[in-house]
Amino acid sequence: MTFCDEVNNGRSILGAILHRLHPAKLLCFAIHRFQGMDFLISLRKYEIKKPEKNGKKGGALTRKSLFSTFLCLFSALLFTAVPAGYGVAWGAEESQVKKDCISLSGEGIKEILKKLNMPEARVISIAESPIKGICEVAIEITGQTRIFYLDTDKQYLIFGQLVEVSTMTSKTMETIQRIQDKKRIDIAKIPLNNALVLGEKGASKKIVVFTDPDCPFCGQLHLTMKQIVSERKDIAFYIKFLPLEFHKDAYWKAKSIVCNKSVKMLEDNFEKREIPKTECATDEIENSIKLAKSLGIGGTPSLILPDGKLRAGALPEAELLDLIDGKK
Repeated sequence: MTFCDEVNNGRSILGAILHRLHPAKLLCFAIHRFQGMDFLISLRKYEIKKPEKNGKKGGALTRKSLFSTFLCLFSALLFTAVPAGYGVAWGAEESQVKKDCISLSGEGIKEILKKLNMPEARVISIAESPIKGICEVAIEITGQTRIFYLDTDKQYLIFGQLVEVSTMTSKTMETIQRIQDKKRIDIAKIPLNNALVLGEKGASKKIVVFTDPDCPFCGQLHLTMKQIVSERKDIAFYIKFLPLEFHKDAYWKAKSIVCNKSVKMLEDNFEKREIPKTECATDEIENSIKLAKSLGIGGTPSLILPDGKLRAGALPEAELLDLIDGKK
């Protein structure tokens, strides 16, 4: 059996190894391609023989001849068109033309939004995502910024968080934050008369917080807020309620707390203590929900900072203070 038979068939142990080696396949391809050289490799005799010529048998090649033979074969291979099956990718094949995400038309995106039952959504931006060949599409719907990902051929959609593994950072949230930072909410236009106040009412730095009585992250943030106002008399948090629909008790709890105008009642609730169910004539909760929606706020906790920036989540104390003081 010849060397190339072993490579192609892989029947023996050595053949099985050679069968998996791309260089061995390439060498056999070169041998097959340049039949004028017509070298026969005998694996069993471990020598390269020249074919008979004019009835004369060729002698075994020396080590120098063997090296020259291999060099000749691989040099020839460099100038030969190799089939894709041999595992070689040349530069011309690798450098395929990439479509620019910016070239994706807004009209084309709108057609996709119609299929998603979001025809009223407004396209904010279309840009390249960190993943090659995938575009990042930012839209605004009911005041909220949302992100989805789309391939350049507009064949596949990806929803969800795009996370960079090395840093475990959400690139999706980074984009949303950049978009939101370009906006500014005029805190002076937000009605605060019925808001609960944590801190001094005369504080120069006001932060509006949308919270939910049954939101665990809201409870975490509230502890941070208490710590801050205990140390900073120039900071006050104005608490408004945004009871989320999937928290079945959140609405009546929020209404009870508003009826009693009690921060302590909210804190008791966060500490898992039972609070009384109170009824009163107030439209504060409904107005607060409408306000949040108009500002593009759909989750809790959400904060509107003194400079009008919007932030979400239970931020650590140091980070929150830097934001309040305009250091970030």
